[in-house]
Amino acid sequence: MTLSTAFTKLFGVRHPVALAPMGGSAGGALAAAVSQGGGLGLLGATKGDPEWLAREVPVVRQGTDRPWGIGLWTWAIDVAAVERALECQPRAVLLSFGDPSPFTERIRRAGATLILQVTDMTEARQAVDLGADVIVAQGTESGGHGARHGRSTLPFVPAVVDLAAPTPVLAAGGIADGRGLAAALALGAEGALIGTRFQATAEALVDPSITTAIVEGRGQDTERNRVLDIARGASWPSRYTARTLGHRYLDRWRGREAELAADRQAQRDYQDDVARGEVPPLPVWAGEAVDLITDLPPAADLVTALAAQAEDALTRVTRAGKG
Repeated sequence: MTLSTAFTKLFGVRHPVALAPMGGSAGGALAAAVSQGGGLGLLGATKGDPEWLAREVPVVRQGTDRPWGIGLWTWAIDVAAVERALECQPRAVLLSFGDPSPFTERIRRAGATLILQVTDMTEARQAVDLGADVIVAQGTESGGHGARHGRSTLPFVPAVVDLAAPTPVLAAGGIADGRGLAAALALGAEGALIGTRFQATAEALVDPSITTAIVEGRGQDTERNRVLDIARGASWPSRYTARTLGHRYLDRWRGREAELAADRQAQRDYQDDVARGEVPPLPVWAGEAVDLITDLPPAADLVTALAAQAEDALTRVTRAGKG
């Protein structure tokens, strides 16, 4: 069985797997490895920082001659950031978290494939209206930032598929092995955008303590919250919370977000704790499927394994149906 979908045909890739453009950790080496493995690697350029792009884009270019792209946080960018990203000549640009309408025509005119990530049906309808080439439907199981009042991947993906048809949809959130990829395809998606699983790979731009925490983490230890954004002084819109592994500041401030936001000393204490090494420099972003992550493979091998596992899962279902 070959997992040929509208997504693989659009990009000319072997497997219906895309790397989530995780802020900072999805650098050039990881994006290149995913593309070399037959998926679509996406750089986590976040705000479009020119120094970060200048460092990581040459790495992805040197690492692969296959399609790759760039992901940006829509709420945090301006037209100049989009233009910088387009100057890198990515095959695709993914916009997430915010209103993409000021940027979509520029991306389309540049000839890049427009991918819009959505976290609720309102955003999904806007993505359709804006003519997205691909839509990513992100469920709340996902690690890192997502909808504060979103929906789980299982019911959300088919709803977006039905709304967006014939636009290809990728599923995101809680997918960490080939069974999850097979489930995404069964829901009508044309592939999966995968994040947390790729953080635990040889090429991810993360501190070893982060990968250790992911490998040792459990789904029940994750929590979606705003506490750590407030403590860090991050300016994320309140509609997007972040799923992380447990953290001492979560235990201290859970349910007291407004109080924390008003307590400047508490925020300074957080920075002091980071400087002393008492808390990690960044929260450990992790999705609910973290239980399924037990090793740190090369990312290219992981793409191949995900596709093979998905093929096996779909074959078992087909055989069972014939039995």
